[in-house]
Amino acid sequence: MIYPWGTERRLNAYSDYFRKHFGQRVQKITIDAGFTCPNRDGTCGRGGCTFCNNRAFNPSYNHPEKSVSDQILQGMAFHRKRYRKATQYLAYFQAYSNTYAELDELKALYEQALEVPGIIGIVVGTRPDCVDGEKLDFFQELSQRCYVVVEYGIESVLNRTLERVNRGHDVETSLREIQETARRGIRVGGHMIVGLPGESRTDFLEAADLVSTWPLSSIKFHQLQLIKGTVMAQEYVESPGDFEEFTMESYLQLMMEMLERLNPAFVVERIAGEVNPGMGLREGWGKRYDAVLRAFEELLEKHDSWQGKHFKSD
Repeated sequence: MIYPWGTERRLNAYSDYFRKHFGQRVQKITIDAGFTCPNRDGTCGRGGCTFCNNRAFNPSYNHPEKSVSDQILQGMAFHRKRYRKATQYLAYFQAYSNTYAELDELKALYEQALEVPGIIGIVVGTRPDCVDGEKLDFFQELSQRCYVVVEYGIESVLNRTLERVNRGHDVETSLREIQETARRGIRVGGHMIVGLPGESRTDFLEAADLVSTWPLSSIKFHQLQLIKGTVMAQEYVESPGDFEEFTMESYLQLMMEMLERLNPAFVVERIAGEVNPGMGLREGWGKRYDAVLRAFEELLEKHDSWQGKHFKSD
């Protein structure tokens, strides 16, 4: 069976999308450009999101003391060993809020990345309260000459959760800026965390329904990773009953049900996350992401499930 996205895979997978769009594999190179966030520096709060420690996810070659171009070159060398067929790359500004600076400073950093041979575009991870019309107009212009994605940390669609994790913005802000970005023809990515404290299975399924109505191009799902030393890790120690405990099997079952409700037009970048060794508070699943994804696709086949199977369009 060929699904609406044009392949026999049961989800609209990012790797397939890239091969269709670019004609070959394209690899992301992550960058830590030294940004911070407005809920860290006192603009709308201090301490940052209670779950956050970017060093738990960044590869070893990422460090803000290195230039953007040096990080990219080291990242290319790293990925050439793992993915020898990759010759084109996207510069992924990942750590913290990568639009949280004056536009001239942002332009200089993005252009430095685009000047590296082999870089064909940028992915900019940020918060919905760290963009404005001027920045979005710039991304609109930039997208006319290279591949551009603005990726927003949505994390949750419940305001009570966003307040609890010290996010510093509400769901209405997320939707507004996603709409403003999409209105300009810019590709919009979204990031969601499954398992934030106080949220239930029903909440997760309803979140899939809700974001499916938003004008996203792509989406990532990560299970909650409790990182040692974070405020949320301490909350877990004190009140573990507030947190959903997922085995790999129970998480993939939930993700299958969420995927069935997800807009089939969304490209799915990830269905789970990984944390750097030794930084997680809870024992992990002992599987690399490729193995988790294979198990997930086997589950979809076993249950004759696919992305959008129960999607309800307006």
